[in-house]
Amino acid sequence: MSYLVSKKGEIGIMGIYEELQARGLIAQVTDEEEIRELVNNGKATFYIGFDPTADSLHVGHFMALCLMKRLQEAGNKPIALIGGGTAMIGDPSGRTDMRQMMTEETIQHNCDCFKKQMSRFIDFSDGKALMVNNADWLKDLNYIEVLREVGAHFSVNRMLAAECYKQRMEKGLSFLEFNYMIMQSYDFYALFQKYGCNLQFGGDDQWSNMLGGTELIRRKLGKNASAMTITLLLNSEGKKMGKTQKGAVWLDPEKTTPFEFYQYWRNVADADVLKCIRMLTFLPLEEIDRMDSWEGAQLNTAKEILAFELTKMVHGEEEAKKAMDAAKALFSQGAAADMPCVELAEGDLTDGSIDILTMLVKAGLVPSKSEARRAVTQGGVTVNGEKVTDIYAAFTGESLTGEGVVLKKGKKNYKKVIVK
Repeated sequence: MSYLVSKKGEIGIMGIYEELQARGLIAQVTDEEEIRELVNNGKATFYIGFDPTADSLHVGHFMALCLMKRLQEAGNKPIALIGGGTAMIGDPSGRTDMRQMMTEETIQHNCDCFKKQMSRFIDFSDGKALMVNNADWLKDLNYIEVLREVGAHFSVNRMLAAECYKQRMEKGLSFLEFNYMIMQSYDFYALFQKYGCNLQFGGDDQWSNMLGGTELIRRKLGKNASAMTITLLLNSEGKKMGKTQKGAVWLDPEKTTPFEFYQYWRNVADADVLKCIRMLTFLPLEEIDRMDSWEGAQLNTAKEILAFELTKMVHGEEEAKKAMDAAKALFSQGAAADMPCVELAEGDLTDGSIDILTMLVKAGLVPSKSEARRAVTQGGVTVNGEKVTDIYAAFTGESLTGEGVVLKKGKKNYKKVIVK
């Protein structure tokens, strides 16, 4: 249990809203007191939208899933809104190009995969949480009715001022994408009426779309609804976390193995580990506060704690223990601090990355690229315990910062590779 100390020195039990603040999860809110009252007293029926653009959730969804879990444990009711309808359009937020439109069959398959993964975080039994698909109401809307009943409440000038549209205007914004804000706003309006949903959560880049929903409810129904954005998970360089040289870090073990998932968090930069523990784990705040003074080797312990806790949450305790043991075995040939290390400079990278053959040569594990090619094709090369068989595999400079990676050729030749 967490406690809150007031300015007068009075000690009280911390509500879920104060805990979210203390964990650095809250970015923007429409009305702080109203939202605090709702969530602290278990009165919120809230939703977060997930566009089913792949058949697995990924680390980018992690913040939202953890938030839903925290709020449900505090007595609030989550609605996971699957964007089956909006996925047919594509969200322009954070994009400079147009998203590919998807078939209904693909969208439904992805929705089914999402529910299975979400069930590790959210309790859907006995109506404690809902999963709904916005295609249920968006697909049957009449165009003229939408223009008259919904479109009349949106200012084109205000819409074009939104950051998500500004970015796309430079390369051309299609009318299809222009409708995304209206449709997301309609979602909140529909959920408010169907399920009494009074609060919407989303990433900080969704703020304009979310305000559109609260405004539509106010104009159409004369009632208040609230919105709150979650802090985006960024590293110390301001880049979104959740990417490796292989692409996204998925929650599906077939796409990203539990070991790879563990290693991703085990290798976060020193500057990011305590922030990730605070924002993503369910460790008590008092315990995390004590870690704030950790430095040096203690930060490696913090990374192990982070990696274990998050892997346990996604893949279960047994898989987390296996991943942890495998990671420790990887470093057992010598303590990490004593492991032979090669430091690469930015000049060693090409377009921000380095291919596996060049890395083997630079690390001194092979004398030439032809030797490197032979080692890779024969299956004798691993990076952080994962076999590399593609001679064109490349690793971003970002993935080689912080702890770097352990590059092995054969059973006994290994180097830690770091970009400084």
